[in-house]
Amino acid sequence: MARSGNKNIQAKLVLLGDMGTGKTSLVLRFVKGQFFEYQESTIGAAFFTQVLSLNEATIKFDIWDTAGQERYHSLAPMYYRGAAAAVVVYDITSMESFIRAKKWVLELQRQGNPNLIMFLAANKADLEEKRKVGVEEGEQYAKENGLFFIETSAKSAQNVNELFYEIAKRLAKASPSRQTGMKLHRRSQESRRGIFCCSV
Repeated sequence: MARSGNKNIQAKLVLLGDMGTGKTSLVLRFVKGQFFEYQESTIGAAFFTQVLSLNEATIKFDIWDTAGQERYHSLAPMYYRGAAAAVVVYDITSMESFIRAKKWVLELQRQGNPNLIMFLAANKADLEEKRKVGVEEGEQYAKENGLFFIETSAKSAQNVNELFYEIAKRLAKASPSRQTGMKLHRRSQESRRGIFCCSV
């Protein structure tokens, strides 16, 4: 029964963060269930698609995995412009990557979509013994900046699917059910045109 009102949502998702934080590994783990100990650096950006079915919606992700090297930074707006969601990734064993993640967050807040759903992913949670950025530090920063926070490990698959499912759930919640909404109101529109004319 719930399926009848199922929405199909196509959403652009961008991953941003410093080089070596594991952005590509997270995407490969989610899309293909794969992990490679040595992952080539992304040049420019890599593109992936994946479909997630929730009870209330089917989300088709268009995923842009951007390069972390400084020389590609100027290309980033091309990928995050028009994105519905962004994941800013840092490596828990690198304080520099956390500092860079904060810069990405600021940039997205200034130039990204104002309704952007933003996640802060603390990756490489399997390297607990080499941790340089505390969980509380990441959580606190995320809370102060209205981000959703999650610790992940592409290697052990910890919270990888959860990350993308949480994004999908929020996209489904944020997406207006235009098609169904229009059908529901079509009859009453003639008689109460003043109410419906401009609210869509």
